[in-house]
Amino acid sequence: MSFDDCKIITLCGSTKFKKDFEYTNMMLTLQGKIILQPGCFAHYDQIQITEEQKQNLDELHKRKIDISDAIYVINTNEYIGSSTKSEIEYAIKMNKPIFYMINT
Repeated sequence: MSFDDCKIITLCGSTKFKKDFEYTNMMLTLQGKIILQPGCFAHYDQIQITEEQKQNLDELHKRKIDISDAIYVINTNEYIGSSTKSEIEYAIKMNKPIFYMINT
């Protein structure tokens, strides 16, 4: 499946990069894509969450991947943390195409 064929895309990446999520969401929405993304940017917003909340957010994000045609990895400065690695592995397991942000 090519990127053009994908209608629903889940954004994955570190919540440190909230501005990159917002920009990517806007650009892909303007291309007619339905975008799913984290609802909580704990790192960027410096919000303290419990371990249980973190686990729940990780599971919720996997459900977003389930209903997506593909994932789009926001890998600012080529950074991919452990949660994002887990999401990529899950997408592979679920046979979802994976696209990466081009770092310039």
